[in-house]
Amino acid sequence: MTHSVNSGSYCACRNMKIVNRKLQRDYEILEKLEVGIMLTGPEVKSVREEKLSLDNSHVKVIGNARFLVNADIYPYLRAPKGMQEPKSSRKLLIHKSELLRLQTKIHRASGLTIAPVSCYNKGALIKLEIALVRGRKDIEKRK
Repeated sequence: MTHSVNSGSYCACRNMKIVNRKLQRDYEILEKLEVGIMLTGPEVKSVREEKLSLDNSHVKVIGNARFLVNADIYPYLRAPKGMQEPKSSRKLLIHKSELLRLQTKIHRASGLTIAPVSCYNKGALIKLEIALVRGRKDIEKRK
């Protein structure tokens, strides 16, 4: 009796990409970086179904770690009630050297921040693309 290795499980080969639509209009992108994101099981399933909104989210420093704040991951329907919080902060997995490099750039220049650009899968892993950005003025947004 033969069993397929992937029977009944999610196929990680399906490409998924969620883009922060407001970012291009509101910010000027200076530098991009790929990081991992720490999610629970039901959150991963929701993200794979592309039920994530990055529109009003940003990256915040808490202690020595970076967190994705205000990203809306809609609850997975088959998960138990109360197991997911749609707007909770999620830790970003970033190398310490990259974290220090970004922090020094932010401290040197005023008006810089870090914002999420997109979320996508790389095989079975969920990745987040973040960017060092500078806010645009209202006049620049119209162009």
